[in-house]
Amino acid sequence: MSVAVIISDLGGVVHQNASVQDVPSGQVIDLFEVLIDQVGEEAWLRFRFLAPGIGRNEFDLSFAQVEGDFEHLCNTVALPYMQQFALDTDVISIAMMNRPLEFGESDAQATQYVEAFRVVDGACAWKDLW
Repeated sequence: MSVAVIISDLGGVVHQNASVQDVPSGQVIDLFEVLIDQVGEEAWLRFRFLAPGIGRNEFDLSFAQVEGDFEHLCNTVALPYMQQFALDTDVISIAMMNRPLEFGESDAQATQYVEAFRVVDGACAWKDLW
């Protein structure tokens, strides 16, 4: 895995260029962007990945096929990133999209899978989120 970091001072937007190839599903994905925002009273750190192999067609990777990638990316990309930049957050969101989309943008042809985590004992955990 290689991660080249470029931080942009755009009020909560942190961009990165990264290629992440070591995920359980074997798919090749690229880190598209990292966003920092507030949802209610909670701070959210959003890691958005381009995953061109996911989708709804017969030969695309389904959510079930990439489910293990979410926790892996949270523990191996998000947590080290937080440590490197001394960030604290309530929720880490990991999103995969098959084409570039601006955050909040809708595209009926796009596929996006999203999972959210809390940090529990230094590791990402799905439980206790809602």
